[in-house]
Amino acid sequence: MQTNSFQKRSLMRIFVSYFKPHLRLFSLDMCCAFLVCLIDLAFPMVTRTALYELLPDKRYETFFILMGVMVLCYLLRSLLQFVIAYWGHTFGIRVEADIRRDLFSHLQSLSFSFYDNNRTGQLMSRLTTDLFEITELAHHGPEDLFTSIFTVIGAMIIMFTVQWKLALMVCLMFPICLSVVIVRRRRMGKVSKMVKQRTAGINADIESSLSGFRTSKAFANEDAEYEKFNHSNERFKVSKREFHREMGIFHASMEFFTSILHVVVISVGGYLIMKDQMDYRDIITFSLYIASFVNPIRKMAALSEMLANGFAGLNRFSEIMRTEPSVKDAPDAEVLKTVRGDICLEHVDFAYKEELPVLKDVNLNIHAGETVAVVGPSGGGKTTLCQLLPRFYETTGGTISIDGKDIRHVTQRSLRANIGIVQQDVFLFADTVLENIRYGRPDATKAEVIEAAKRAEIYDDIMEMPEGFDTYVGERGILLSGGQKQRISIARIFLKNPPVLILDEATSALDSITEAKIQKAFDELAKGRTTLIIAHRLSTIHAANRVIVIADGKILEQGSREELLERNGVFAQLYRTQSLVEGCF
Repeated sequence: MQTNSFQKRSLMRIFVSYFKPHLRLFSLDMCCAFLVCLIDLAFPMVTRTALYELLPDKRYETFFILMGVMVLCYLLRSLLQFVIAYWGHTFGIRVEADIRRDLFSHLQSLSFSFYDNNRTGQLMSRLTTDLFEITELAHHGPEDLFTSIFTVIGAMIIMFTVQWKLALMVCLMFPICLSVVIVRRRRMGKVSKMVKQRTAGINADIESSLSGFRTSKAFANEDAEYEKFNHSNERFKVSKREFHREMGIFHASMEFFTSILHVVVISVGGYLIMKDQMDYRDIITFSLYIASFVNPIRKMAALSEMLANGFAGLNRFSEIMRTEPSVKDAPDAEVLKTVRGDICLEHVDFAYKEELPVLKDVNLNIHAGETVAVVGPSGGGKTTLCQLLPRFYETTGGTISIDGKDIRHVTQRSLRANIGIVQQDVFLFADTVLENIRYGRPDATKAEVIEAAKRAEIYDDIMEMPEGFDTYVGERGILLSGGQKQRISIARIFLKNPPVLILDEATSALDSITEAKIQKAFDELAKGRTTLIIAHRLSTIHAANRVIVIADGKILEQGSREELLERNGVFAQLYRTQSLVEGCF
């Protein structure tokens, strides 16, 4: 289902749409529930028949045959309950899996700006806790609603055939119970949504604290982290207390009305017996049906809570599914093939927020195979410029083209498949070294991975690890050194072998000796390719054909390193400053 479908459809239509692929299981579940209802409705009538006819007429053989049939019916009922419990939950799990699949797929399609504004812990809550509530609703919701309605209607019809006056009294009590269910359910739904929001906030705080626990320990700020967590936890307790108060009022009201039904039956039934309008055996029958009548009401009470939780989760799921990616493929987008690497930026403007422009009227032409270094003070727009090229963000003005094709008119997948990026902030997956390098090209052979590792100067380090290429790197590569993580990310690019390279401080975590080795490998890889080098350390740009100096969102200077030094401008000042600090120029 597309995003616009989620935007147009109601929550109920979205929910029901996930039933369609599993209608056979759903139908099996509902059929079994229907048969269970029939058995439950039959027993009071069988009891009444036995009390009115079989036992008074001393038809004992028929009586025991009928009881034997009921035993078989209840054996069948047990089997049906197994089917409902097993296959019904299987149906719910499949619905949950489909919803999670669509949610994860949609999250993959959303742009960088979405993740800039949403915390990982909150998104995790939507992928786990919220979907569990939806699963329970998918399985138990339709089943409980159907069985409750069918049982109540069936019991009422039979009770009216037994004694309409008493049945009418019971019938008059039902709207009162139902009104309590509706009113309290609405309140529970509001509170449930608030609880989920607080839970997501706690998950986000925990995720942030666990990710940064080394920093908190380094600053001896464990107490501060505990206080932050405790504040969120207290807010959760308050919201949960409100939910439980609403739930308590709900259940207390339901318990009162369901219990009073028995009093009504005995009181009114007793009066009718006094008037010779009813037999005591009919009161027994009514009492049995009241039990059948009360169970659906209890189910509806539980269903109300389930609906409150389930639809709160469904609403949060739909919120994400209705979110449009800020960067989308154009309807006529074509696949970018056979890339040479000519890059052109014309009057490019960009701002993360409208009032804070980052790039202003940037014009730049990069020829195929050219190596261009992008330098300048921090915050000047270097990294942002290189993030616009693969369309991680959309320009707010101007155009960017590759080989004369506007990047907005090619598919994002094909565009990014032709661009290799080594980022300043290295991310490794909690997997083996082999799989982290192979991420550059998932279909690569192990021999190709080994070759990429050698070119990235990481092969010797890998062979010294306990399990070589099968060594587990830990969460975000925590078991490796900074230099090792950086070189593994570089090996990915060697493996991907793209026509356009973006090196965002790619050697920032390396020592001088390893940096020199890597730089030599980069020089080899850059031959015949378009390469952009974002650099703070000017020692990494010696192979650049041209240097672009960016500050305050504008290109201030461009030319070869020698030309810029002769101009004695911004680049020359940066160069002299680093020479003094590092003493290496």
